[in-house]
Amino acid sequence: MAAAPRSSVRKRARRSLTPAEALHLPDLEYLKNLELPEGDGEPLESDWHVVQIWLLQEVVGQLLEGRTDFFCGGNMFIYYSLEQAESAIKGNPLYKGPDFFLVKEVDGTKPRKSWIVWQEQGKYPNLIIELLSPTTAQKDRESNKALYAKVFRTPEYFWYDAFTGEFAGFCLQEEEYVPITPNEQGWLWSHQLGAYLGVWEGAYHRRVYRWLRLYTTEGELVPTKAELYQQALQRAEAERQRAEAERQRAEAERQRAEQLAQRLRELGVDPDTL
Repeated sequence: MAAAPRSSVRKRARRSLTPAEALHLPDLEYLKNLELPEGDGEPLESDWHVVQIWLLQEVVGQLLEGRTDFFCGGNMFIYYSLEQAESAIKGNPLYKGPDFFLVKEVDGTKPRKSWIVWQEQGKYPNLIIELLSPTTAQKDRESNKALYAKVFRTPEYFWYDAFTGEFAGFCLQEEEYVPITPNEQGWLWSHQLGAYLGVWEGAYHRRVYRWLRLYTTEGELVPTKAELYQQALQRAEAERQRAEAERQRAEAERQRAEQLAQRLRELGVDPDTL
């Protein structure tokens, strides 16, 4: 059993804007009326990137099954400032969005085409995961990491590369990220999820890779819906086999009793009188 580690990092509340900072905020009505692009039309780096995002969205949904107070975004623009929003409108966005992010304590049933901070009561992601590639790795390790720590103040940040095996995680302390120490299995604990992030090799949507998956505090893999279905089939088959074995045992017992009764009759004894 894998015990969840205790955090040595002090939680830090996100500070409110000072009056001076508030004076420099753009007009809210102007922000609301901006026509923001949903994406840049560029494909993701690889098939793995696409399907890994699907997998993360599915297993986080399974982990938090029955809850509607969270939102998961995948390859979705995040708008957080006027300058960045206007750069996206001009077709040269200063920042687009992470490969995967989780925001807690929001209405998860609300349809969204992008995450617009000023329309979400100023909420930023609680957790971000970047999927590294040769063209994005340096940015994800440096400028994006700084942005998530100092501007977003996202409590946890992870990155993973299925092709090189690079996997790292950080939790926020003040405005700096502190590395998360892996456990014996190499998994990294996420307080935001209440679960471990770890690497699992196998098939998902008919692709075999070393996927980033979730593990419970007991060390059990958080299953996908397909895996749950297979588990249900296996349980049903096991129950069918148990019932068949019981039927065969009862039939064998019936035949044994019949043979005994026939033997008694041959000896002149009525078995019904015994």
